[in-house]
Amino acid sequence: MPSQRPLLPRSAPAASGVSSRSIAALLDRLEARSVECHSIMVVRHGHVVAEGWWAPYSAGRPHLLYSLTKSFTSVAVGLAIADGLLSLDDRVVDVLPDHVPDGLSKRGRRLTVHHLLSMTAGHGTDSLAEAWRLEPGDLVKGFLRVPFPEAEGTRHTYDNSTTFVLARMVERVTGRGLPELLDERLFAPMGVDHAEWDRVASGAAFGFHGLHLTTEAVAAFGELLLRGGLWGDRRLVPREWVELATRRHVETLQLEDGSGGADFLCGYGYQFWTSRHGYHGNGAFGQHCVVVPSHDLVVAVTGATTREQETFDAMWECLLPGMDHVDGTRDDEILADRLRRLSFAPVSGSAAPGRSVRASLDASAGDSALPDGTTVIVDPVDGGWVLRLGASLDVEAGHGEWRESSPLGRPVVAAGAWRDGTFVADLYVVTTPHRVRLAVDADAGTATATWNIVPLTGPDLALHLRAPLMTRPDVA
Repeated sequence: MPSQRPLLPRSAPAASGVSSRSIAALLDRLEARSVECHSIMVVRHGHVVAEGWWAPYSAGRPHLLYSLTKSFTSVAVGLAIADGLLSLDDRVVDVLPDHVPDGLSKRGRRLTVHHLLSMTAGHGTDSLAEAWRLEPGDLVKGFLRVPFPEAEGTRHTYDNSTTFVLARMVERVTGRGLPELLDERLFAPMGVDHAEWDRVASGAAFGFHGLHLTTEAVAAFGELLLRGGLWGDRRLVPREWVELATRRHVETLQLEDGSGGADFLCGYGYQFWTSRHGYHGNGAFGQHCVVVPSHDLVVAVTGATTREQETFDAMWECLLPGMDHVDGTRDDEILADRLRRLSFAPVSGSAAPGRSVRASLDASAGDSALPDGTTVIVDPVDGGWVLRLGASLDVEAGHGEWRESSPLGRPVVAAGAWRDGTFVADLYVVTTPHRVRLAVDADAGTATATWNIVPLTGPDLALHLRAPLMTRPDVA
């Protein structure tokens, strides 16, 4: 795992003017509302006042950020603009002329960096799937081929392709890959030495998705923004860009299905959302970097939930009232002990030493992580099992404890047990929000392998155990 050299100083909640009871109330609310968190970090006045990871997640482990990646791409755009290599008025057709399709409409020809950053390109819905269908080998060209029913700059539509195009524009004008540029200009100066990127089949970083960072690196990014782009006494991002990117540029609308909570209806900046309090970068399934300048506060969260608004409600209703209210030393100690003990329980049941089973995977129930008919073998080893999933995927699982293996390069942490005639194991793809529940019916000779939440890049477990993940950019 990466180095755990601290990026931010620590203090007790009371020392930074935060009520430890308010943080405990936040945890209580999230637990009561069944909001699954994997980590949380609260930073006040530049100091980490609370931090916790639900085992088997841990402090040194990078976590997939999904669309929170977009906010980092926004910073890369700002750096290119500050260097005089790009401007908000530069057009896609001028920067990437070799990706322009024949017969491009006038609206498509007018699209600028501003329109991409604010997601006001004029598409009626997210263009990603259609762009990829139209141009399997060139998502930029596919994006431009998708019709633009709305005039550019008039209506916000959450559109993943816009960020992919921005990433390619930055790379074109800087001559650097997006990961390399951010490593040199942002991560290395901050002391972040573990940024990992998933990539499309060509090898390019998604830009709109795919960055893996530790929770502390996400919190440090929020602190960098809160300080207007300063890291210590070193300016990494122009203050003007931070202010421009994090302010509202366009109204955000309720989605047609009625979804979208209050903190997604306050407007959109340049790959940041404005909130009821401050602003945030957001990734699918509960990846948040929340910045509240009025309280000198940053909150970083990773998790696995489809109820993201619940997290914001809990922050505003439980945490914010605790700003500038101090509890006693004993309250701080109780909170710290609670945060140290956060954990998901390993599967309960017996070890049944010596018992093995062979089964065939039944994928008919849907959300399956393995293809139908995959051979599943459970072989006992000392203190646990080896789970043989098909011809080439062997995963280690502990009994009453987590056991880690990396059969294809990316770690999976698993624990299992026998429950009467069924073997049950949880397989955490621990650098992501996702896990698989494996259930093997010994009597029937059948097995299921079901995701808690199906990854947006597809259900194939083997794909998500490779590092880096490389796939077509089909994230919804």
